[in-house]
Amino acid sequence: MDVLEPDVWHNPAVKLALIINPTASSVSRRSRVLIQKLLSEQHELVVHETSRQRHATRLAHRSMKEGVDVVLTLGGDGTVNEAANGLMGSTGCALVPLPGGSTNVFARAIGYPNNATEATRVALDALAEGSIQLGSLGVANGRAFVFHVGAGFDAAVVHRVEQRGKWKKYAGHPWFIASSLRTWASQERRDLRFDVRTDDGRIVRGVQMAVAMNVNPYTYLGNRPLDLAPEASLTTPLSVVALTSLGSTRLLPVAVAALGPADAGLPNKGASRHWPLVHGATISSDRPFRYQLDGEPSDPVTELRVEHRPEAIALVVPPTRSGS
Repeated sequence: MDVLEPDVWHNPAVKLALIINPTASSVSRRSRVLIQKLLSEQHELVVHETSRQRHATRLAHRSMKEGVDVVLTLGGDGTVNEAANGLMGSTGCALVPLPGGSTNVFARAIGYPNNATEATRVALDALAEGSIQLGSLGVANGRAFVFHVGAGFDAAVVHRVEQRGKWKKYAGHPWFIASSLRTWASQERRDLRFDVRTDDGRIVRGVQMAVAMNVNPYTYLGNRPLDLAPEASLTTPLSVVALTSLGSTRLLPVAVAALGPADAGLPNKGASRHWPLVHGATISSDRPFRYQLDGEPSDPVTELRVEHRPEAIALVVPPTRSGS
């Protein structure tokens, strides 16, 4: 991974923009005040609040155009996704994902602690050391994702979770697990079927769940990572996992493998396909299917075009992860 070394990172102070999602599950008044204080002690800081869907995309893009050096998000993975879309392709303005949601997959995947105040201190240390790196993004039907895009079963689960967003905020992981079980038992799960075809000719038909991953893990269950594709990283093309059966006898071995040793990954046999180094893929069906980007539901489609974009975004990463 290339390390950026513009003169700005060696200056004692840089221009920061903090984008806060005030409705995110872990964002409190106390944490906001403390984080703003920490950031403004040595750097020029402007603070924005999101008020509607995709507001963070516009705020991040505007900040970059106005000469901000680093955009920090305080919210969940959806807020990170929106900011990344606003910064995609412009590597002169770096992104910091401070964890303010219920799971915070991307922030944790690139090495930040799952506490916003601690993560802020780590980010400030990274800035002081100039630990800025270029990383890849995935793109699905023109929209970027930072850690994964999922189609089929997991998207149906996300849709069910988001139908009662306040339960997500207060119940967290138990609500996600309950929604997963309800979706698994539903007719919708049985009706899911689509095809996955990679640009290099690999194909699997009759898929019930497919995930294209930009980084690993897929998600976290509490503090435990769910590792579907351990090789996925910001320096590699996408990894694709496809499951043709979600029956209990098929799903249990997948769950055991995902929760097992981090370097194991899923088997590329039976009901599962695990393909690394995917530059592009198309997911299609003759009936509309749901998909989700970084844990946020999207409208159903009959075709989902997924592509890898290398070195598409600059990231402030914890110094121990620099160059990894």
